[in-house]
Amino acid sequence: MDSLKMQSPNLVDANIEKIAALFPNCITEDRDENGTVRRVVDFDLLRQELSASLVEGPRERYSLNWPGKNEAILTANAPIAKTLRPCKEESVDFDNTQNIYIEGDNLDALKLLQETYLNKVKMIYIDPPYNTGNDFIYEDDFAEDCESYKFRTNQQDEHGNRLVANTESNGRFHSDWLSMIYCRLRLARNLLKEDGILFISIDDNELSNLKRVCDEIFGEANCRGIISRPTGTPSGQGYDILVNEIDYILVYSKSSEASLIGLPFSSDDEKIYDQEDENGKYLTRSLRKTGGEDRREDRPTMYYGIKDPDGNIIYPIGPTGYESRWRCGEDSYHRLVVDNKIEWKKGGDGWKPYQKFYLEGRLKQPSNLWQGIEGNKKASLTIKELFSGKVFDTPKPVGLLERCLRISTGKNDIILDFFSGSATTAHAVMQLNAEDNGTRKFIMAQLPEPCDEKTEAFKAGYKTIADIGKERIRRAGNKIKEENPITALNLDIGFRVFKVDTSNMKDVYYTPDELKQDNLELFKDHIKPDRTPEDLLFQVFIDWGLDLTLPIAKETIDGKTVFLVDTNALIACFDAGINEELVKKLAAHKPLRAVFRDDAFGSDSVKINVEQIFKSLSPVTEVKSI
Repeated sequence: MDSLKMQSPNLVDANIEKIAALFPNCITEDRDENGTVRRVVDFDLLRQELSASLVEGPRERYSLNWPGKNEAILTANAPIAKTLRPCKEESVDFDNTQNIYIEGDNLDALKLLQETYLNKVKMIYIDPPYNTGNDFIYEDDFAEDCESYKFRTNQQDEHGNRLVANTESNGRFHSDWLSMIYCRLRLARNLLKEDGILFISIDDNELSNLKRVCDEIFGEANCRGIISRPTGTPSGQGYDILVNEIDYILVYSKSSEASLIGLPFSSDDEKIYDQEDENGKYLTRSLRKTGGEDRREDRPTMYYGIKDPDGNIIYPIGPTGYESRWRCGEDSYHRLVVDNKIEWKKGGDGWKPYQKFYLEGRLKQPSNLWQGIEGNKKASLTIKELFSGKVFDTPKPVGLLERCLRISTGKNDIILDFFSGSATTAHAVMQLNAEDNGTRKFIMAQLPEPCDEKTEAFKAGYKTIADIGKERIRRAGNKIKEENPITALNLDIGFRVFKVDTSNMKDVYYTPDELKQDNLELFKDHIKPDRTPEDLLFQVFIDWGLDLTLPIAKETIDGKTVFLVDTNALIACFDAGINEELVKKLAAHKPLRAVFRDDAFGSDSVKINVEQIFKSLSPVTEVKSI
């Protein structure tokens, strides 16, 4: 039996575990005075996590470093003055859908989703650029550097902006790519549920670097494996390298709580279930554990005697006479006997017990070799059939994404793809929902990367890759409904389109200290003139962390436009001239939250009265202004 520790807990180890839970990238390895490897805190990195400016102080350690890593950490943590503007005219079933399509920089999108979808996404799939030699990303052949991101978010002036080909002669061929992926994965991890799973498609060019980045961000223990899959499209020329016929998918979980879901058995898999009784088809396996960890000392509680059909007590003995062990403990063995799941077979050396494994209800554990699945040619054909032409060069197969969804999601989960491309992930979500009557919801994010004017896509009227993605969802959704009139009757094939844009607030709202006496007029109206009440409403959603797909009712009360979100989750009015009578009517709805424009009250006394009315008529309401 195990011995008691007979000492108080090691509080240092406990504290390291707490830091590891919050900042897994800050845990590394070091050697003590005896040369023993131990887990320690990288305080330089921890200081960087807790600082708004760069922290210096490198020392020797086991870690992944590259020029620009600290800037990537800073970029990931830096706030942005951006918002998501709704675009109803490009949406499908805007008022009822639970799906989202975000057009814009995916780094901005990830930051804007932090409050609303923190710990809510079950599965993330991304197909990032493979870093084949260009510095623009968002398509497999494109990447954007950290400096230009900073320029667009007002973190760097135009003289620091850089937009050049990321060739090997650049000297930062891998570094720029690592900075790009690192900050995005850090933000993506926050969105995953504790049992969430991440899938990343990649080729061998950045596989090793990506693995180390994910080990740092998610923790090496949370790597669930690396999938290899034939692409069906060999690439690479010459005799100095191997022809590339496979891609990889790195699979990581956010925590140890996550588990992969088994897959149904194929007809070939079922052939091994070659016996049958009143309970169905089954196969048998020796009750004695075979293979690794099969000795008594490996699991002492699984070494015990059981009675054979002749009444003799037998023990698990290995082929060379060593003491082995059974597959289960003694209590579990007796339950198997009661359930008629133990079968005895007699050979030259006497009776041997076997355990029955029934086919019904069993699932096959997913492997890391995905053969017999759609290849890239099929993916291209799917796009070509939908659009009656070749409008996208590097789509992923729908079947590939379906399998990722099957082994990682339930019927009601949220799925995110922030390198959406042609929106294969959205297509796969709708397809799987139609097959199993699920209500999975997708969030797609894609940069509106311009299509080359020479391509079929541009000639067909698609100006950007985002345009292609949105149109694919429309066409795929309609096709799935047509092909599955019964199972897809209530299928959600809609999506709300949002576009990343600058804040609805004027710049002086964020930098009032720079306001001069001669331009005080700018501060009278702190909201940009081109912004609609709907724009303001969704910025409130983001700031308050509300689901971006909540139902919205629009009413006119006392001549004012009022938004009622999800019945009473939020009530909003952005019109000027708010009076006490209107406020009383709004408070009667007993909303959880209420919001108005700061300049809508006419005077400070009216503003104070508004707060008092809500305290009196609806004390549960949180009242704010913008």
